[in-house]
This record gives sequence, C-alpha cells and structure tokens, in this order.
Amino acid sequence: MTRTFLLGSYVDSLTMQETLNKVETIIRIGKPVQHVVINASKINLMAENKELADIVNASPLINADGQSIVWAMKFLGHETRERVTGIDLFENLVKKSAEKGYRVYYFGAKEDVVQDVVRLHQQKYPKLKIAGYRNGYFEEAESEEIALDIRKSEADIVFVAFSSPKKEQWIHAYKDTMGVPFVMGVGGSFDVIAGVTKRAPQWMQKTGLEWFYRFMQEPKRMFKRYFVGNLSFIWKVLKERWRQ
Repeated sequence: MTRTFLLGSYVDSLTMQETLNKVETIIRIGKPVQHVVINASKINLMAENKELADIVNASPLINADGQSIVWAMKFLGHETRERVTGIDLFENLVKKSAEKGYRVYYFGAKEDVVQDVVRLHQQKYPKLKIAGYRNGYFEEAESEEIALDIRKSEADIVFVAFSSPKKEQWIHAYKDTMGVPFVMGVGGSFDVIAGVTKRAPQWMQKTGLEWFYRFMQEPKRMFKRYFVGNLSFIWKVLKERWRQ
C-alpha cells in the first residue's frame, strides 16, 4: 500500500478490492479502526479544523472518495490507483458482510430513512446479519449510551451516516467504547440508498461532474460547498504545484 501526503491529508493508493481485503484483515484482528474517505470538501475542512485533520490522519485506512483527489494526485505527481467512493465501499461491504457473516449496524439519518435502508439491504441480501440500527437524532448526553448499545450488538461493522466533521469526531470519541472492529462514516449514503436523494449517472461520476449533479438538487444549500469550496481546493492544488 502506497500512502501519500496530499494537501494536509494522507491518502492510500488502493483499489476497491484491495480496500475490501484490508477491511477483512481489520475485522479478523478485531481492534477498533476508524475508516475515512477524503474529497475536496474535506481537504478544505481539514485546513480550517486541526482536530478533524488529526483524526483523519490518524486513520490506518484513508480512501480517495472524490474524483478531484485522484486528479490532484496525478497533477502533483503522486501514485494513484483508483477512486474508492464511500457509497460504493459501503455497498460492497454490505455485500461482503452477507457473504462472510459479518454483523452490521446502521447509525444515522431520519428514522424512516434508516429503516428503509435496512429493509432494502435485507431484501437484497437475505443472509445479511443486522446487528441493529438507530436514527441520527440525539443529544450529546446520549452518546455514551448509544455507543454502549452498539457494543452490546456485537457488530463487526458500523456505518455512521452523519455529515463532516461530526461523524469523524463522534466516531473518534466513541470507537473504543463501541469496540467494533471497523467503523465507517458514510455521510449521506443512507439518503441515496433510500431514494431520498439521487446519485449522479455513471458518466457524470466518471467525468468528475458528480458534484454538479448534487448541486442541482439543492443549489442554495450546496453553493458554498461546491462553488466556493472547489475554487478553494483548486487554489490549494496550484499553490502546491508552484511550491514543487
């Protein structure tokens, strides 16, 4: 595995299959591991939030979620294998769990959304073992109890569907309490699986326009993240190129 330091974040040059193999090893060892993915937005957040940067860079497994990260790595002369998106890894891990007998726990989104995700995955993978699920609406004072409930579920994998930086911070704070081998933040993936939001067509994903498709669904909410954020990311890449 090649690990690169890119614009303040480590990133591992791995294919999807190599990532799945790493997760299997992590589950076999059994020591709690926090997985993260990075994209342009998270690079920008990390530049402003040292706590988030420290959490991300402490992870033993960091995938390139955004096409922008793959492009930046190539542009700056780093080795890159392929983009491994959080939602694709999530779906592949659910499939792998059904095959291997891993117990999965779903945490996040609205109650009806997380229930729909669990139902859809059980229909698709009848052998999938559901350790439990919970919506993502809670007070901070409830966090310890939630983490202990997840521990009692004896899950092998937990999927946490919060936005950044909340999901990274929460997982980091409670991963040892949960005692789950592999904990993964999946952002808005539950909403996509449940059909609340739509994912871009394959051609837009491959050409790096997935962000624009997402922006068109919620232009007011996503303007700062994608237009202001993307310009900020491009500026960071260009400054690094000039520094080189």
